[in-house]
Amino acid sequence: MIILAIETSCDETGVAISRNGREILANKLHSQADLHALYGGVVPEIASRNHMLILAKLVESALHEAGLQKSDLDAVAVTYAPGLIGALLVGVNFAKSMAYALGVPLIPVHHIHGHIAANYIAYPALEPPFLCLVVSGGHSQLVDVRGYTDMRVIGATRDDAAGECFDKVARVLGLGYPGGKALDDLAQSGSDSAYDLPRASVDSAPLDMSFSGLKTAVLNKIHNAEQKGEVLDRPGLAASFAAAVSDTLVPRAMLAASLLGHTKLCVAGGVAANTRIRADLDAAARRAGCTLYLPPQSLCGDNAAMIACQAFYEKRPSPLDNLAQNAYATMPL
Repeated sequence: MIILAIETSCDETGVAISRNGREILANKLHSQADLHALYGGVVPEIASRNHMLILAKLVESALHEAGLQKSDLDAVAVTYAPGLIGALLVGVNFAKSMAYALGVPLIPVHHIHGHIAANYIAYPALEPPFLCLVVSGGHSQLVDVRGYTDMRVIGATRDDAAGECFDKVARVLGLGYPGGKALDDLAQSGSDSAYDLPRASVDSAPLDMSFSGLKTAVLNKIHNAEQKGEVLDRPGLAASFAAAVSDTLVPRAMLAASLLGHTKLCVAGGVAANTRIRADLDAAARRAGCTLYLPPQSLCGDNAAMIACQAFYEKRPSPLDNLAQNAYATMPL
């Protein structure tokens, strides 16, 4: 089954083509990071407009790379939720039009389902059940993956997502947008014990997380140093912050795996590219005797290959069935 997938949930335009889900024939990604860096974060209207400008060209480029014609496609998949509503609408309406014109099914895919499916591309032998730690820009969740479309959130952040905190701290440190990679690079030359930062817990919910207090503590240290004219140990603060995030995520992931009896632990989302979190997860999984699945950094961020992969496992509607499909800014897993 040849599926063309479209991903426009935020500020990156993705188009990919897969054969039977796990074989990726083309994977194109157009980043708008330079445009949004001028404003220190994503401007939804700019993101939507640029998706419109690039999407048709990216589809043609993906078809050319795969050596296919539009008539070779068996279905069109698209991210329909969650994300920036304007950006999602661009992708959904483009996909609906393309599916209608070609007379093929439209397969809507939940964005987080897609992130989890990135592991199937990286590890072709991987099958559910397993536990997945999802750490993207807007989500920090522990997901019990019982089947390809049967998933249950068993723990989540009560406030900010870890990815939001990385971007906010990076911005205040003057590292620009997107800040996750720059903050990670800065932390490599710092000591993770340079600053004492909080690790929050939630009473009666051991698998839930909270990052707002950590974010506030880091920002206060930066502002206090500026106000007092003190020299801030920027690498040390970056390393201490990464350690605090990791100390919040990793023990909960291991606890969840133990409680559910899972011996397979997957990680998904842009924050999964962080070197400290990857190293701590690897060490913890080895100690617990779990098999850790970490997708390559190229599949951690938003991309259409993961959407194409997940679409293969979703319900396959008849042509015209999903042409009333809408986009949604929020949608439970």
